[in-house]
Amino acid sequence: MKIKLPVILVNFKAYDNALGDKAETLAKVCEKASADFGCTIGVAVQSGDIYRVSRAVSIPVFSEHIDAVEAGPHTGYVLAKNVRENGAIGTLLNHSEHRIKIDELEDSIDIARKEGLLTVVCASNEEIAQAAASLNPDFIAIEPPELIGTDISVSGAKPELVTASIQRVSSVSQIPVLCGAGIKKGEDVAKAIQLGVQGILVASAVTLSKNPYGVLEDFCRAIFQR
Repeated sequence: MKIKLPVILVNFKAYDNALGDKAETLAKVCEKASADFGCTIGVAVQSGDIYRVSRAVSIPVFSEHIDAVEAGPHTGYVLAKNVRENGAIGTLLNHSEHRIKIDELEDSIDIARKEGLLTVVCASNEEIAQAAASLNPDFIAIEPPELIGTDISVSGAKPELVTASIQRVSSVSQIPVLCGAGIKKGEDVAKAIQLGVQGILVASAVTLSKNPYGVLEDFCRAIFQR
């Protein structure tokens, strides 16, 4: 499955106000913003919420993680096959809050591809971004961990990291690069797009907002400069 770029991917993480019925409600807000402003918005949700969310909305639903195992005697793992059958079209991998080793990352990407899942591989710096690109995921998301959850955006504070990551990735393959960490306002998004990314990965700016629709409107308008 392909998704139209640029994309806003909202990571629900494990915030209490983005679980269960609240995950469904927030996903519907994302869906409405997507329809109202003509912007591709996807959501990454807890594996236990994939089924209910994917049936409640038509926007892309991602798993927040999969493990590098296939169907078999594996207790407590998140399987690519299972998240796909529950409605996910892709998965995040190697988020700074759930890092995995390079060999496990390679296996996870291979298994996801076998199951028809898109992969968004997070990287904390340009070297990791380049290494991840060699594994041919569908997206690379550059996110310096020290800025995640802050009010200091990567596009404003570390533009050179974004451009260096795009250059490193493009030297390996033509994989779309997203960026995240500290993105809170439309101007952060506009700057990121100007730097050359093809979307953003965000979490708390939306999930912890009292007005997530307003935040997404600001983001969408910044992407299209309107």
